[in-house]
Order: sequence, then structure tokens, then C-alpha cells
Amino acid sequence: MGERLQRIALVATMSVTAVNVWLGAPLVGLWVGSRLTGGAAISMGALAAFVIVTLAVGLACLQLLAALGARYERVSGIRRTVHRQLPWLRSMRGERPHDPTGTGPALTALDYVLVLVVMACLVAFEIWFFFFSSSPIDQRSGR
Repeated sequence: MGERLQRIALVATMSVTAVNVWLGAPLVGLWVGSRLTGGAAISMGALAAFVIVTLAVGLACLQLLAALGARYERVSGIRRTVHRQLPWLRSMRGERPHDPTGTGPALTALDYVLVLVVMACLVAFEIWFFFFSSSPIDQRSGR
């Protein structure tokens, strides 16, 4: 039971971290950039700070996601014996088989979490865009 709770906690942490790649990193960058402007017009220093902080926080979140994914595989007992070739890095030539074992590619929990987070962000954006955003034509709120 303890291993199952640990896996659930790891998936929840991966979900929060994946959301923070897209929301937390830009918000921290905006906060730092806003502190550097001092209430005046935007400056190049504040813009550079925004870009650097957003990039640094995003990369830190990605490193944390990689570590959490590896930890999940260790906890769940998944042992990788062969280097996994990503589908977009495979050769397009037909001389080599794509899957010599015939088992198909194994998706990890991190793969599922990332796909679900991206899908949730897209659905949230579409709901906002179609129902809550203002119209640029007549400046009405909502559609």
C-alpha cells in the first residue's frame, strides 16, 4: 500500500510541475520583471529579466520532471535495459526495424501526465477564448 501511495504522490507532483512549466515559470518571470520596472514604463532590463527568469524556472521544472519520472520508474519496478530511441529521432529509412522485440513502445507515467496537462491547457484556453474573452470588434465582454 505504501508503494501505491508513493506512486500516486509522484504522479500528482509530476502534474503540478508540468503545469508550472507553462503557468508558474511565466508568472515568476512577470513578477520579477514587474519588480524591476518600478511602476514606470517597461525597460529592456526588465524584459531581459523576464526572459531569463522564465527560461531558468522552466528548465528547472523540466529537470525536476525528468527526476520525478526516473523516480517513478524506480518505485514501480520498471527497468530499462536498452536505450529508448524517441520516435522523432528514428531513421525514416526502411532498412532497420522500428521495434525488433515486437512489443511496441512503452509509455511511461510521465508521458501520460504531459499529454493530459497539454490537453487540459488547450481545453481551458478554448473555453476562455470562446466564452470569456472580449471581442476586439465591438469591445463587449464575453461572446
